Parts: sequence; structure tokens; C-alpha cells
Amino acid sequence: MKARGLVFDLFGDYLLYRGGEVRLRGLIALMDCFGVPEATVRVVVARLRKEGWLGSRRDGRETTYLLTDSARRQLELGHSRIFHRTTDPWDGQWHMVIYSVPETERALREQLRKKLYWLGFGPLSSSVWLSPHDRLDDIKASFVDRPVIRLDTFRARSGSAAVDRDMAARSWGLDALNRDYTEMLEHYRPRLARYRGGELQGRSALVERVRLVHDYRAFPHRDPDLPAQLLPEGWAGRAAHEIFLEAHELLRQPAESYVDELLASRGGTVGGSAPVAH
Repeated sequence: MKARGLVFDLFGDYLLYRGGEVRLRGLIALMDCFGVPEATVRVVVARLRKEGWLGSRRDGRETTYLLTDSARRQLELGHSRIFHRTTDPWDGQWHMVIYSVPETERALREQLRKKLYWLGFGPLSSSVWLSPHDRLDDIKASFVDRPVIRLDTFRARSGSAAVDRDMAARSWGLDALNRDYTEMLEHYRPRLARYRGGELQGRSALVERVRLVHDYRAFPHRDPDLPAQLLPEGWAGRAAHEIFLEAHELLRQPAESYVDELLASRGGTVGGSAPVAH
């Protein structure tokens, strides 16, 4: 787990619900649980501040770091993508995007592709992306201020269920994704008994829970949350999601209690912010 990712994980799963801010000494104490030295923490938060993810203020002799509005929105969106799965029946309609970006704007093209992946679109071809979910307005809104990007959007149906499954298989690496889901299941399913028995407490519970989120949070970037009609036989994604939710909840109380105790003991809390249920 890299230091930058850890800061986002701690803000996204803990600090966001404690006011979205933390004193530097408190963040240093939390990062020390994962073996990250103070000097590295200072470098990382300085970079995140420069990039617009964090703001800062002086409270006497203390420095407090807080989420910017854009960072808060991104973490809330990420939380929704990680913890929620679509259960509505599919109407059989594909939502498609055809884009055109000048060759001189390669960085912008890559940004567009990353956003499409994040919203659950998959590449049917190099510039034709599709999704079973209606997120066309989201992608258009994300680049409304980038006139060099041309986005043509439309809705369509294929000729049959077999064609739908073939399109899904071509647009997403479902076989590789399923293998990774299976691997995660094999790792965490046997650990549930320990979580249920309360064997992990304090620092161990926090480290385990953060690692759980770290291991799982890459899946929403790769998994378009396809309806059952489009999934291959033996799909492990739904089971992996259920195991993740159960493990995350079982570790909640000991992990969050340790965060509160650690921040209180190191003076890392700001204004006595209480955690908000999430």
C-alpha cells in the first residue's frame, strides 16, 4: 500500500466522516500504523495540497489538513461505486459514446478514457464505448468545458441476447476480472470467522480493514457492474462484493474505535468532531 493511496483510504473511510479534516500530528500517527515515516507523510500531504486535493490552515502552532470540495465529491462518488451495486433489471438498451480528440491532446484523451472506465463504460472499439447503465449525462458534464472533445452519444439495442453477451465479453476483460474476484474470495472468506469472533482489535483491526478496502477498491474501476444477463457462467463478482461488505462491517467497530482513540491521544482531532454513520 503506497503512502498516497493510504491517505486517500484514511480520508475516504474514516476522516471524511469525522469532519473531513485532521491535524498533521494525527495523520502522522495514523500513517505510522502502516510503517509510513513522518517525512514521507509531510511530502505526500504537501503534494496533495499542491494538486488541489487538500487544503490547510494553521490552528495555533498546529497545521490542519482538510478535504477540498472537489476531493470530497470524488471520495463520496468513490464510496458509492465501491459499496453499492445496481440491482435494477436491465431493459436491454446500450448507452454508447463515440468520441473524437485531436492527436495533439493525448493527455486529454487519456483523461477521457479513464473517466469512461470509472463510469462503467467499456471499449467496443478504440473510440466507441458502451455501458448498460445510463451515464451519458455524467460523461458529457465531465467535459463540458473541453470543446476540443467531440462526444456523440446515443442509445441502441442489439439483435439478440447472444450478441449482447458477445459485446460485453469484447468490451471488458471479464475472464481476468473473474479470476481476480475468485482470488480475493479465497483470501478473505476464510478470515470471516476471525472477524466474527472479534480476534482483531485496535491497530490490527484498522490495518486489516484498510487493507481490505485497498484490495477491493480497484475492482469498481474494472467492473462495469453488468446485469446478470451479460455475465459469464460462474461469476464471482457478486459473492466477492458480499464478502467485502460483511468483512468491512465486522471490522468497523474495533477499527473506528482505534482511530478515535489514536487521534484523541495525539491531539489529531479537530474541534471534537464525532464520526458520522456511513
